[in-house]
Amino acid sequence: MAAMATTGQQRLALLIQYQGMAFHGWQRQVGQRTVQEVLEQAIARVVNHPVSVVAAGRTDAGVHAAGQVAHVTVNSPIPAHRWPAVLNARLPMDILIRAAAAVPEHWHARFSALWRRYRYTLYTDPCPNLFLRGLTWHCYQYPLDTEIMQAVLMPLVGRHHLSAFHRAGSKRRHSWVEVQEVSCQRRGALVEIEVQASGFLYGMMRLLVGLLVQVGQGRRSPASFTEIWQQEQRHLVKYAAPAAGLCLLGVGYPEPPFPRGLCTHAMPQFQLATALPHLSIA
Repeated sequence: MAAMATTGQQRLALLIQYQGMAFHGWQRQVGQRTVQEVLEQAIARVVNHPVSVVAAGRTDAGVHAAGQVAHVTVNSPIPAHRWPAVLNARLPMDILIRAAAAVPEHWHARFSALWRRYRYTLYTDPCPNLFLRGLTWHCYQYPLDTEIMQAVLMPLVGRHHLSAFHRAGSKRRHSWVEVQEVSCQRRGALVEIEVQASGFLYGMMRLLVGLLVQVGQGRRSPASFTEIWQQEQRHLVKYAAPAAGLCLLGVGYPEPPFPRGLCTHAMPQFQLATALPHLSIA
């Protein structure tokens, strides 16, 4: 049964999840499959007019999102709470609208945000795992010392000029970032690196993780890691971690449009069993 709704123009906030493997990133690009374009096409088919979907952050090709937030303005009588069901019936399996909410016309997914949080997941067991492929970096050649990795991350907390982790091609005029929280923890064969910041530079997380892993492997000293970013030595950051392990966990706002649990618990943590008790392998 069709629900009653307000008429006229309305701005919606969308809480979006997507698996990035088959997307060429968020931003619309000619001849490429992108999250923005797929969403805009689905919404346009419902409202019968072109729309522009604006995200809190533009993820790169292959990067996932558990709690991406975007806004869109539509002329439609469909109430906000009905939009997830309406869109999910029209979207492919690798993208999902988790929630929708009506927001004021001035509310902006990007400019209203206080923070974004990313998690990078590494899988360190020598034996490959099909179910983690595309969602982690299979990084097993050297053991990772997560205590050292955590220690070298801590000085990043604060407001810093992080041009060492800023890929070329960005239109952003500066490299100042306020890093709010950092963590690196091991859970069995998995290592999870999380960073929360006011915003992220183009390629920042993948460049940071690429350099951090060298420290964890003992191939670069902790002092060298710190010197590189503090002295803005971008030329020494030569390797970006693969996109597969990176996920946008969530976005924070002064007045969140969605219940807190929907955002903070959107991405489950992998739990790997070491063995099945009823099986024995000769």
